[in-house]
Amino acid sequence: MASAAEQLASNLSFSTFSKAKELQQRILFTLGALLVYRLGTYIPLPGIDPDAYAQTFENASQGLAGMFNLFSGGAVKRMAIFALNLIPYITASIIVQVLASAVPQLEQLKKEGEAGRRKMNQYTRYLAVVFCAIQGYGIAMGLEGSQGVVLEPGWMFRISTVISLVGGTMFLMWLGEQITSRGVGNGISLIIFSGIVASLPASLAQTLELSRTGALPTLGVVAIFVLGIAVIGVIVFFERAQRRLLIQYPKRQVGNKMFQGDTSHLPLKLNTSGVIPVIFASSLLLLPATFTSFAANSGATGGWLGVISALLGRGQPLYLALYAGLIVFFSFFYTSIVFNPTDTADNLKRSGGFIPGIRPGERTAAHIDFVLSRITVLGALYLMFVALIPEFLVSQLNVSAFLGGTSLLIMVSVTLDTISQIQSHLIAQQYDGLIKRSRLGGRRRR
Repeated sequence: MASAAEQLASNLSFSTFSKAKELQQRILFTLGALLVYRLGTYIPLPGIDPDAYAQTFENASQGLAGMFNLFSGGAVKRMAIFALNLIPYITASIIVQVLASAVPQLEQLKKEGEAGRRKMNQYTRYLAVVFCAIQGYGIAMGLEGSQGVVLEPGWMFRISTVISLVGGTMFLMWLGEQITSRGVGNGISLIIFSGIVASLPASLAQTLELSRTGALPTLGVVAIFVLGIAVIGVIVFFERAQRRLLIQYPKRQVGNKMFQGDTSHLPLKLNTSGVIPVIFASSLLLLPATFTSFAANSGATGGWLGVISALLGRGQPLYLALYAGLIVFFSFFYTSIVFNPTDTADNLKRSGGFIPGIRPGERTAAHIDFVLSRITVLGALYLMFVALIPEFLVSQLNVSAFLGGTSLLIMVSVTLDTISQIQSHLIAQQYDGLIKRSRLGGRRRR
C-alpha cells in the first residue's frame, strides 16, 4: 500500500509547480549560478598564447588530460581560471574524512554537531588551498616547459597563474555551497554535472566525425550508443534499488482502547554512497596527472615522469586497477560515513520498533551492518562495472571521454538526485496547502 508521500507524489502536476514560488526561485538561482560557472570557463589565464597552448593540449588530450578537461567543462582545453575545477576541494575532502576516522581530535569534532561540521569544513578549505597552490604551480611549470605557450616566463607568470587558479577554485567552492543552500540539489555535483553536459554536443559531433571519415565503422558507432543507453538503464535500476528490512511496532493501549502494532520498512539503498566513490576515485587519479601529461609531452622532465604519465593513461592496466580499487574502497568508506547502524538501531529501540527475530540494541545494529555490508558489495561491483567496462571500450575505440561510464554515471545520478529534491519541495508545497485548508475549514466550523 502506498504511503501518504507516495500518493502525494503521484498527484504532482504543473499546477502544483506553478504555485511553488520558493521552488521556482531556487531553480532560477541554480541556473543563474551554473551560468556564471560556464562563463568562467571561458576566461583564460593571463600570459599564455592561446594558439600555442591549443596545439600542446591537442597532443595531450588523449590521456587523463582529456578526462580532466571533461570534468572541468572545457576549462582545461582553454586553460581558463576554472581549469582546476573542484578537484582539489574533493581531494581535500577525501583526506579530511579519512583523517576524521583515524585522528581522535577530528573524530570528536564530527560528534559536536553543526559547530564541529563547520570546523571540519574550514580545515577542508585550508587543505584545498594548499592543493590548489601545488597543482597551480605544477601547471605553471608545465606551461613554461611547452614551447611558445607562455609569453613571458618567470616568477611573475607563475605567481599570477597560482593566484588565478586558487581564486577560481575558491570561487567555485563558494558557488557550490550557495547552490546547495539557496538552490536545488548538491552544488558540487551540479557544477561537475554541468561541465560534463556542456561537452555533450562536441562529443557527439566527434563520434559522428570518426564514423564519417571511416576511422570508426558505422556498426561501432551504433554499438557505442546502444551501450550508452544500456548503461543508463543499469544506472537507473541500481540507483533506485533498495533492500527493505521489515520493522514491527508492538501493540499499545491508549485509555481503554488497544491499538494493533504497525509495520514499516527500513530502506537500505543498494548503492548508499551514490556517485561519490567514482568522483573521489577520479579525483585522486587526476591529482598526479595534473601536470605530468603536459610536462611529459613538452619534454621538460625526466623519463620517470613520462613513465608515470603513460602508466596512468586511460585504458592502461595500472589505471584500471587503481580505479577499481579506489571505487571499492570509497564505496565502503563513504557508506560508513553516511549510515551508522548503531544510531539506527538506537532510534528503533527508542521508538519501540524492532526487526522480527532480532533482539533490539546491539543485535539489531549487527544485523543491519551485516545486511548493509553485503549490499554494499553489490553496489561496489555495480559501480566498477559501470565505470570500467565502458572506460576500457572507449579507450580502445579512441572515442570521446563523454561516452565513458564515469560521465554517464555522474549525469544520471545527479539528475535523479536533483529530481528527487524537486519532488520533495513539491510534496512539501502540497502538505502546506493541505494544512492551510484544514485550518480554514476549522475556523468556518466555529
